[in-house]
Amino acid sequence: MAPNPRPLTFYLLTLGCPKNEVDSDGMSTLLTRAGYRSTTNPAWADVLIVNTCGFLATAQEESIAALQELARRKRRDQVLIAAGCLAERNAQIILERVPAVDGLLGTRRWGDIVELVRQLRMPDAKQGNGRRRLARLALLGDPEISDEQPTPRAAVQRASAYLKIADGCNAPCAFCSIPSFKGKLRSRPFAAVVAEAQALTAAGAKELIVVAQDTTDYGRDRGEPDSLPRLLHAIAGRCPDLAWLRLMYAYPGHVSPALIETMATTPTILPYLDIPLQHGHPETLRRMRRPSHLEMVYKTIARLRQAMPDICLRTTFIVGYPGETEAEFEGLLDFVRAIRFDRVGAFPFSPEPGTPAAALPGQVPEAVKQERWERLMAVQQPISLARNQAQIGRVLTVLVEGQDNGLTLARSYRDAPEIDGYVLIPGEWPVGAMFPVRITGAMVYDLIGEPVADLPAAETAAAVSPIPLVL
Repeated sequence: MAPNPRPLTFYLLTLGCPKNEVDSDGMSTLLTRAGYRSTTNPAWADVLIVNTCGFLATAQEESIAALQELARRKRRDQVLIAAGCLAERNAQIILERVPAVDGLLGTRRWGDIVELVRQLRMPDAKQGNGRRRLARLALLGDPEISDEQPTPRAAVQRASAYLKIADGCNAPCAFCSIPSFKGKLRSRPFAAVVAEAQALTAAGAKELIVVAQDTTDYGRDRGEPDSLPRLLHAIAGRCPDLAWLRLMYAYPGHVSPALIETMATTPTILPYLDIPLQHGHPETLRRMRRPSHLEMVYKTIARLRQAMPDICLRTTFIVGYPGETEAEFEGLLDFVRAIRFDRVGAFPFSPEPGTPAAALPGQVPEAVKQERWERLMAVQQPISLARNQAQIGRVLTVLVEGQDNGLTLARSYRDAPEIDGYVLIPGEWPVGAMFPVRITGAMVYDLIGEPVADLPAAETAAAVSPIPLVL
């Protein structure tokens, strides 16, 4: 009897943002269902996949470098696939700089990964001119989306999982290249999102993190604007074992009263919101083609804090945008001082080819960008420290992420994965554990805590809520 052939294996490297992580999880699930096995060693893989990022020039170079490194070690019996944003945005640069790539897979075609691999491994796919073969085995552009065919992922790698509800973006931001290669907003079917949330929870996810280019625009392309509150309510109601539901990437003008009410009245939804505002001066915002009515922002923040006094607010800013004067930058600093965000991410402006911002007059020198970034951080860090110090004495539920040198690294409701800080706890607790911690110290980005083992039963039950207790 002939021995059974060994299972084919795949190696998948993910670069870029959480949206790419979701797509990679989907590709991994589909390949696993088709009989492939995952490996962390590219030398053992039959199929090599890089889910690329194409957003900024630095990210594009990182993607090219990763492809080149795999191509350098690639055997003749391996196939190399460039998937994701860079493949969709600029396939030609991949063709020119990494000729050993065998296939391209666009941002909205990850569901076709099994078919692409099957075609690449056909005997006749390895013959003829490589450039012609690659063009013939490129899957780019939009596939059909069916309401009847949700694609929930079957496995959860850790206690938190990203849940992508849409792709593409309708915002006209002058500095952003995403619409040029991801296209307009395309919401996933309501039933498909809820089904995936249920599958992820059943597979062990304790936290779901809702992501999209603009989560608050969900449903608009389907003629159902402001559908996000209904979606979040459905996920919370149909996933009874889900502990935390976190919302990211909210557009300032789309944070509706219905969304605020849903967040405030649904215990599973964390009092945490990420609103990338990009700047705090109206003239700069107009050149960015962003909402420039700052009074609207102030009112929205006030409504959020009134409805959820313990809400943690995160934002991001761009410094050194073309034409940014010293007065405009000072306006940004005043805005930061006035709002007192819990978390702030800041980035020097990077001109992206093909975007309107790249051609604007008044490009700011790199040295000025760096100096302004440092000044912004100098204003925000004391605010972040004060917001963290306000947590001392409270009891927060934490979710364990890992261990480091005898410390447990955990997150509270105030900490999104990968971008925010940790709650540092002495000792080593298992990844995925959730328990109440009393906060005993604070730093600019992190908190220090100790497990609470002696809470009365009623207070222990209350501590499971993301809302902090003052004991």
